Amino acid sequence: MDNSKWIGFFTVLRREIGRFMRLYKQTILPSIITAGLFLFIFGYALGSRISEIKGVPYMHFILPGLAMMAVINNAYSNTASSLFQAKQLKFLEDILIAPISATQAALAYILGGAARGFINGTIILFMGTIIFDIQIHSIFITLLLIAIVSIAFSATGLIFGIRAENYDQVMVLVTFLITPLVYVGGVFYSIDMLPPVLRGASLFNPLYYMVNGLRYGTLGTYDTAPFGSIAMAAALTILSFGIGVFLFYKGWKIKS
Repeated sequence: MDNSKWIGFFTVLRREIGRFMRLYKQTILPSIITAGLFLFIFGYALGSRISEIKGVPYMHFILPGLAMMAVINNAYSNTASSLFQAKQLKFLEDILIAPISATQAALAYILGGAARGFINGTIILFMGTIIFDIQIHSIFITLLLIAIVSIAFSATGLIFGIRAENYDQVMVLVTFLITPLVYVGGVFYSIDMLPPVLRGASLFNPLYYMVNGLRYGTLGTYDTAPFGSIAMAAALTILSFGIGVFLFYKGWKIKS
């Protein structure tokens, strides 16, 4: 194995992680503040009317969903915007001609975005567990879900960063698909509270399984089988990772 390629891999990865860590006021603090506002607004407003769901206090119930929202949005946004900027500012060409394989370069971008999603999700979740004195049901499943969902949406960000020709195209997936699916994915309610038709429709929402799985890992409660949620998250990770690395390897829209 050519060690110089791994030096290039770790250089790109260090740049991706260092980029969002230096800008923590824009990349980490906003997620914590947003989650706090959701907890305050929905927790105190609805919490006075919905004391608990499935035997869990309402404030505790919505915490895993808020953490998963942060994971998905941050992992996607980091990779999509970073790659798009690299294309626009023409320094992606320097990476493409450097002694690093396309697969390693794609992996560095994906892991850099996944690190941002993982850090945001774990900070929100573990701050919440400390504030609300929650005993995490399974730390392994909790961290596993956060990690694989971070990779899945970082790889999705890579795909949309590759295809984007302007910043609107970078954010179109967040605006018209990710955000709506997250909000109807059981973040603020149990799908068992919905009419049968809407409950059935929720089962076609892939983001529901990620919220449901993280809720099981954190609180031990769930609407549908938690291991089905892990399988869905893993399948989405494999699919988006495979497509993202393949497109980067082929140089679609990044090589003239």
